Amino acid sequence: MSGGDGRRAVKRITDLKLDERSIIRRNADIEHERRVAIFDLLEDNFFAPKTSYADNYEGPFRVILRIEDNRLALDIKNHEDAILETVVLPLTPFRRIIKEYFLICDSYFKAIKTASPRQIEAIDMGRRGLHNEGSELLRERLAEKVEIDHDTSRRLFTLLCVLQIRA
Repeated sequence: MSGGDGRRAVKRITDLKLDERSIIRRNADIEHERRVAIFDLLEDNFFAPKTSYADNYEGPFRVILRIEDNRLALDIKNHEDAILETVVLPLTPFRRIIKEYFLICDSYFKAIKTASPRQIEAIDMGRRGLHNEGSELLRERLAEKVEIDHDTSRRLFTLLCVLQIRA
């Protein structure tokens, strides 16, 4: 982590949106996950771009997540909504994890209806493990451009998954 508490308060996201054109399908569960991830992220996050911006701007940041040409794009803006930069990551390294994560989430939601608590717990442990793997990969892939903490990467990975849901 960079700096003390004062710097941490500045190096954060204060507004986050998903590009509505990037979202293919929505249902109540997906909408709920999206709202919770955004709420939790805005409550507590660490987001420190490594680019030196004009006037030594260090935050806070407004971010728009979107999918563009099979890549994740993070439009990073200042508090006045002026674009500072766009960070782009290829989605190919995430494909396997996201696919497996969707499969295990589907199993989890089906298990809740019929499985024993032990079976549900086992599936949930696998789901959390894949989520951790995906969020760590996201953190590693962003590392050259943006420093984020573990919780921020988990919430951003959830939102990446929301953007990847296909009808």
